[in-house]
Amino acid sequence: MEYLAYIPSPSRGVIHLGPIPLRGYAFCIIIGVFVAVWLGNKRWIARGGRAGTVADIAVWAVPFGLVGGRLYHVITDYELYFSAGRDWVDAFKVWQGGLGIWGAIALGAVGAWIGCRRRGIPLPAYADAIAPGIALAQACGRWGNWFNQELYGRETHLPWALHITSSEGGRVPGYYHPTFLYESLWCIGVAFLVMWADRRFTLGHGRAFALYVAAYCVGRGWIEYMRVDDAHHILGLRLNDWTAMIVFLLAVLYMVLSAKKRPGREAVVEPGAPDDETDGAAAADGAVEAGKAPEAATAGSEPEAEPGAASDDAAEDGSGEVKDGAGAAPTKKS
Repeated sequence: MEYLAYIPSPSRGVIHLGPIPLRGYAFCIIIGVFVAVWLGNKRWIARGGRAGTVADIAVWAVPFGLVGGRLYHVITDYELYFSAGRDWVDAFKVWQGGLGIWGAIALGAVGAWIGCRRRGIPLPAYADAIAPGIALAQACGRWGNWFNQELYGRETHLPWALHITSSEGGRVPGYYHPTFLYESLWCIGVAFLVMWADRRFTLGHGRAFALYVAAYCVGRGWIEYMRVDDAHHILGLRLNDWTAMIVFLLAVLYMVLSAKKRPGREAVVEPGAPDDETDGAAAADGAVEAGKAPEAATAGSEPEAEPGAASDDAAEDGSGEVKDGAGAAPTKKS
């Protein structure tokens, strides 16, 4: 069958710059990290935090997230690395694809907690600030699957079908649902949903992050159901479908309980941030002004002269002689 329109796959996912390999999968991950940090920094400053704090904590969160994502993939697809005829060294080849978002978020949160604790910052507030950025990072990262010709769906004749040309790793060349594109677009929608809801309902104490998790799980559920790559099944559903349902319920439960226990948003997200310093200085100035008010009023008013008291100012008569207020002998003005 001739396809008039389709999404082509790249002929290769790596370009060699001399001895240095430039991999499309790695570039997508790196671009996603930069987008997440950039947007997270803007949102953190808007909440009253310092510029650069998000990047400082990301130094902890990103490596932990990469390790967690790889661990989840290797554990849930262990037969790809530890079964007969497989090379276990391939488990360390992250550039070939295979990062589980569930493990990346879980272990990345541990790294973020360490970074937040070192700076005295509440982790839920930090998570709320970076939640939309994480969704956009996932949207960028999914294009790495396009470079590797992986994680596509069932065969389709739709005009946006993905043309798979590689036959490596058990692939069958053909035209399939571009699930990488579906998830990328879904993640962009999740990012905008979280930003809108955060402004509309003033989400705080981790509820913006929980909304991101719940919304992502909804999309991941139906997209995962379309995929045809090998996966473990439980009661007819793929493992990641079960994971998405469980995590969705936990995220919704957290939102409900958190809203009842700690409504509103954190007043202070980072101790010693510029806004806090300004507010503290303003309050101190106000207290000082209040304490000086009686003195200022006294200094700014003319004291009333007492009856019979001598005037401090000399009165000059028309002859150029000066007399004091008590009528003393005249003296020449020098």
